[in-house]
Amino acid sequence: MWKEIGDREFGKLRPNLFSNRIKSARIASIQLSNYKDIISPHRGSVNSLQVDLTEGRYLLSSASDASVAVYDVQRATDYDESGLIAKHKHILLVDKQHEQGHKYAISTANWYPIDTGLFITGSYDHYVNVWDTNTTQVVVNFKMPGKVYKTAMSPVATSHMLIAAGTEDVQVRLCDISSGAFAHTLSGHRDGVMSVEWSASSEWVLVTGGCDGAIRFWDIRRAGCFRVLDQSHTQLGRRPSLLTRSTANKGSTLKPSSGGPNSSAKGRPSQKKMGNGVSIKHSAIARQVRGSGKQRLHPGMLSSQDRATAHYGAVNGLKMTNDGMYLLSAGSDSRLRLWDIESGCNTLVNFETSRLQATKATQLAISHDSTLVFVPCMSTTKAFDLWSGKTMMDLRGHYENVNCCLYNSLDQELFTGGNDRKILVWSPSRTTTEELEGREGQSFAIDQDNWSD
Repeated sequence: MWKEIGDREFGKLRPNLFSNRIKSARIASIQLSNYKDIISPHRGSVNSLQVDLTEGRYLLSSASDASVAVYDVQRATDYDESGLIAKHKHILLVDKQHEQGHKYAISTANWYPIDTGLFITGSYDHYVNVWDTNTTQVVVNFKMPGKVYKTAMSPVATSHMLIAAGTEDVQVRLCDISSGAFAHTLSGHRDGVMSVEWSASSEWVLVTGGCDGAIRFWDIRRAGCFRVLDQSHTQLGRRPSLLTRSTANKGSTLKPSSGGPNSSAKGRPSQKKMGNGVSIKHSAIARQVRGSGKQRLHPGMLSSQDRATAHYGAVNGLKMTNDGMYLLSAGSDSRLRLWDIESGCNTLVNFETSRLQATKATQLAISHDSTLVFVPCMSTTKAFDLWSGKTMMDLRGHYENVNCCLYNSLDQELFTGGNDRKILVWSPSRTTTEELEGREGQSFAIDQDNWSD
């Protein structure tokens, strides 16, 4: 720790790298918090959790008793008798007693990405509601053809206000808040859609996972999906970084030929003369032919690729890395798979999972640097190394199955909700902070001088 601080002071360590190292050290010591407690008002299983993207302060939770609550996770509402444990009670609650409340279980709840003045809920009563946080009134609602499993809004969108809704119907519907109507209907799945996830790098790309075991990529500006992931289409390991690939390409370009003076002519690709005297390389023609072939086998059309599956059971969880380059999927076949989004390949990372939820959607969480993934595994929450699949932590605290995980990168905290109606907080150990404070005091005592005032 102190070595990194010294390197940062002398400029040997960049600010972002220093910050990531501190955060990684904090999350490595994560445990059930002994100084923060969320007082849950829910009388049913907690199904989803989300912290607002603007301040990272307000936690939104939904439950099977048709209630949704908001908590301030930075400012405590009360303390215990000793004054050591901060208690966070709800500052907003909407339940069945509300005149516009849902009638059945709320399966998903999301904040409006750029403002905490709105939040969205989806329920088994076939409705998606958009709420005004200040007045707790429904601003817009959308009637769905079946139970709502998952809703999502793009965190990077600047041109649209669309809510992607996955239901027990085979079609994915995009709801436009500004007009109060359905903007798009995406058809392709052969069974209900349990998970939806927007791309972290493009506001137009949507990823959906269905009960038919398929994961589909959609460009909402065009008809049909443009990719269907196939678990048999694989590549081993992580793709090399852009810097590594550019260095390798530069080295191969500058590598001198070992032949004689005519070796440059031999190494030159063959060319074809056209009628107008223009020469075209055969490699470029081959690339064009391959590209046209890929266009003919468009996954949105009826082809063998359209029937590819990513899991042997329902896809009930999707989570994209923060850079938008990889996708993690969870299935009812108790398998986790990591996908390279650029190539659409299964990276064959072997996650040491035991059992996953099979009957409802699962909410996964990924750390700030995309090195750890938190997965609900029945009554425990496991943290896996994203690139090796090894189990790094086994977090036990719930009495029943865990349904959702949420990582708050602001404080490096993890929130989990389960069927025991509890919301648990997992925080970095305070012993490390106390040790740092003690060392700080020692160093101050050493550095102080003996001069008189």
